[in-house]
Amino acid sequence: MASKTTSADVILASLLFTIPLLHLLLSPYTKVEESFNLQAAHDILVYGTPTAGDVHARLAHTYDHFTFPGAVPRTFLGAVLLSGLGQPLVAVVGFQHAQLVVRGLLGALNATALLVMRNSLRAAFGKGVANWWVVLLVGQFHVNYYLSRTLPNMYAFGLTTLASAFLLPQLDSRRSLLRRKQAIALFILAGVIFRSEIALLLITTALYLLVSQRTTVLALIPVSLGSFITALVISVPIDSYFWQRPLWPELAGFYYNAILGSSSDWGVSPWHYYFTSALPRLLLNPLAPLLILVALFQPGTSRATRALVIPNLLYVAIYSLQPHKEARFIFYVVPSLTAAAALGANFISSRASKSFVYGAASLILVLSVLGSLVASVGMLLLSSLNYPGGDALAQLQVLARNDPAPVVQVHADVLTCMTGLTLFGQNPGGHSVALDLPLPQNSDAPVLLFDKTESSHQLEWPRFWARFDYVLTEDTSKILGRWEVIGIVQGFDGVEFLKPGSHPAGELSGEETERVVGVGAQVAAVRDFVKQKSQQQEPME
Repeated sequence: MASKTTSADVILASLLFTIPLLHLLLSPYTKVEESFNLQAAHDILVYGTPTAGDVHARLAHTYDHFTFPGAVPRTFLGAVLLSGLGQPLVAVVGFQHAQLVVRGLLGALNATALLVMRNSLRAAFGKGVANWWVVLLVGQFHVNYYLSRTLPNMYAFGLTTLASAFLLPQLDSRRSLLRRKQAIALFILAGVIFRSEIALLLITTALYLLVSQRTTVLALIPVSLGSFITALVISVPIDSYFWQRPLWPELAGFYYNAILGSSSDWGVSPWHYYFTSALPRLLLNPLAPLLILVALFQPGTSRATRALVIPNLLYVAIYSLQPHKEARFIFYVVPSLTAAAALGANFISSRASKSFVYGAASLILVLSVLGSLVASVGMLLLSSLNYPGGDALAQLQVLARNDPAPVVQVHADVLTCMTGLTLFGQNPGGHSVALDLPLPQNSDAPVLLFDKTESSHQLEWPRFWARFDYVLTEDTSKILGRWEVIGIVQGFDGVEFLKPGSHPAGELSGEETERVVGVGAQVAAVRDFVKQKSQQQEPME
């Protein structure tokens, strides 16, 4: 099946890149879940990979993961890839933009995988299905928001998306056989290196291929064994080097989370959470489930839809047995389920001119897409307000530019570190300060050295606080000594509807309001503008 490519098709395909880029630019900061891979990319860019001398001592003295190893070790493969690809770009744009470069590269790689999926849908089902898939996908908030976020799940996402694309129907039987083997290999690579839960998706996919007689056990064994060994050969040596001990990170993570059940320490959700909460939010369009049902019950699309839906929903169902649940654990199923919805959408829209029912249904479908897009934009704007640590760091960098000292000592509390403070932000000049190298003499701004002490015992010492020039903290009452509040950064605390003349809950005093800086000041300015306009439009008594 072939169709001519038009400018509209090109524009739609380009949205797979531009929409995630917009999310990155409007929400450039990160949270603690993303920190390991981001800090690792920073350390590789700044300190390199020592191969001579006392390698262990050099890594331990410079790399962040020796000080903050996290609950379980994670692979360095993603950080190595992004820092390697990003190094020449960082050299061109400057290290102050390195975090955006690293995240932008991850987003571009994942968007490329989505483009492959789109092209595979076009080849398998036609231009209409491919275009509807893009339209539905770019209207989803979570996938676009997370494409550039350095979570292990998002490194795996590109591989699983490619695998899903390779499982789509092919015109040539030999090519179809090759693509299925490549899909199995990609699932294994993603599971062995980045996220062990993908083993479940591999199992459900392989079972469906076996039941539907699209493959055989004898065909699966060689590619599975070869891919597994290849993944271990890639992961174990590199990760053992960076962690300086024999290590297969995903095995350690699987043992910690699944065998010991330690993931439950981070919260427990009901068994139906993925189906009743996570999936509806991920697909976002309220008509998506109905569109999938339409595709399932139409003879012309039912077989293709079953292949897209059954293994993915079976994966979600099995993974629902795990008590700790997060939406990012099932991101991998979104491209395929969206493809199933696109089959239903194309079935309806292609018949819009044939009857009033299909015409009305098509209009409702278009309105649902526009509504989803508006909701997605609103979610993006609200989510961008949720990084007070990153905002505080940005404001501190502006304030510290006029500081005459070459080095400024800063303490950052837990909330700051969890909501946007990264090594890239602390070190915009890319200085190797951890190596005790001479500081740059011609720098436009002082070097900020951050302390992240969490020990309540040390925080009670007055002399502990005496050595800092600035403090980023949520609670000023915990700071000992004489300090002055020079700026207040606010984070998102929910949506509140106000009547004319009423005031927001928890509104700051007049003196405190004058100290609000950053995003909070911008939001306050917008709120005051809207309030002023609404008061002007009130009828006079």
